[in-house]
Amino acid sequence: MTRTAKTGLEALLTPEESVLVLIDHQPFQFANLNSHEPTLIVNNVVALAKLAKAHGVPTVLTTVIEERGGNIIKELQDVFPEQRPINRTLINTWQDREVVDVVAKTGRKKLIIAGLWTEICVAMPAIQALGEGYDVFVVTDASGGVSAEAHDMAVRRLEQAGAVPITWMVLAGEWQRDWADETKAAATIPVLAEHGGGTGIAFAWELQLLATPPGTTGGVSV
Repeated sequence: MTRTAKTGLEALLTPEESVLVLIDHQPFQFANLNSHEPTLIVNNVVALAKLAKAHGVPTVLTTVIEERGGNIIKELQDVFPEQRPINRTLINTWQDREVVDVVAKTGRKKLIIAGLWTEICVAMPAIQALGEGYDVFVVTDASGGVSAEAHDMAVRRLEQAGAVPITWMVLAGEWQRDWADETKAAATIPVLAEHGGGTGIAFAWELQLLATPPGTTGGVSV
């Protein structure tokens, strides 16, 4: 079977090959976010950022005219308190030389992007970066558009251009890869527990069961 950039084991993401760019999670963009519940996007992009930090994945934060559109949301900035987002005037992040240079210096070619809005601030840099030889992965549930249709059309356009849509929990699984790797698990599980909804509850339950001595119920031996 012929292998392409989108198939085979090498097509799955690893922390060592990944670089993450988070684009314009700012108040102005959230104000017209209608494809998703805003609190869901906040939860998911913060989870994505925490995973990247925990796994040592280089992360670039960007804003557009932040003096008017607002700083990136506090929950996201708090993950990287020492990092100043790159503030742009260009709508297309990939036309900003500083952003491109920071990514290029990592030497990594698997570019993961999430941002607001999907149809503009995600689609434009993703399409350009694809043309420059990057494998681009778009985290669709940490991105959003001005309408459900706008987000959906953007994802379709990105797929046609060669980008790979992915969600943050799938990314967590690919970066983790093996639960026997306890070092990685120690980085992954706290993020899933805090941001993973039902998955986080299930992990808490499993830890409870592991901590419960066999043959006991309610603290009484049976």
